[in-house]
Amino acid sequence: MANHFTKASFTLAVTPAEADVLRQIDDAIEALDDTSLDPDQRAARFAALGPGFEAAFPPTDEEPFSGFLEIFPDPDCPRLGFTVQVDPAGDDETVGVWIHGDQVDIEAAAALIQAAARSTLPFAFEYALDCGRMRPGEFGGGFVVIREDDIEFASSARGLEKALTRRVGEPENGMIIATRDAEEGLLFWNSKTGFGSLETATVFSEAEAANYDLPIANDQPEWLAMPAPLA
Repeated sequence: MANHFTKASFTLAVTPAEADVLRQIDDAIEALDDTSLDPDQRAARFAALGPGFEAAFPPTDEEPFSGFLEIFPDPDCPRLGFTVQVDPAGDDETVGVWIHGDQVDIEAAAALIQAAARSTLPFAFEYALDCGRMRPGEFGGGFVVIREDDIEFASSARGLEKALTRRVGEPENGMIIATRDAEEGLLFWNSKTGFGSLETATVFSEAEAANYDLPIANDQPEWLAMPAPLA
């Protein structure tokens, strides 16, 4: 028997209005846990959280907390696994928030930030997977990148697998297909939608590129190595 942990500790700077919403998170969880509340009392508890909370988590049906429940992978068990510690309000334009815990629901943390701390986006944080015993394969971690319309999860295990399968000399960050159009300039290949902007390009490993037929275009497409990301 061993204890397993998902640990994270990070800070972010939010607007005073966002800070007010984040201060209500514990009260919202408490209301959800109170099974004695009838529908009218539940609606009153939701209204007491204020218009800012409702704007961040608008109800999607007759259940007033339905929008808030959507941040949890399991709405029937709304548990964050972390503490949201908000600094006192001051004269600054931003308010500090410290999120930390050792049983962090990574998906809920990301969804909470996306909904209630939009001024910080894009935002990212790291997490660690820990074990109370020295068991092989029980340690790791990852990171989460939160954007206004997307949340990206990545694990150290996937990064390690990618590093192990990459051949010596293979471009570390993948390869893309490019062509030049007389009117639109450089275009980049997306395996589903065709040529378009760089941000939509499909990124291939060298092994995938070796077995992929170049698409047909007026200008002969070529493989380009992706540059390293910004530090």
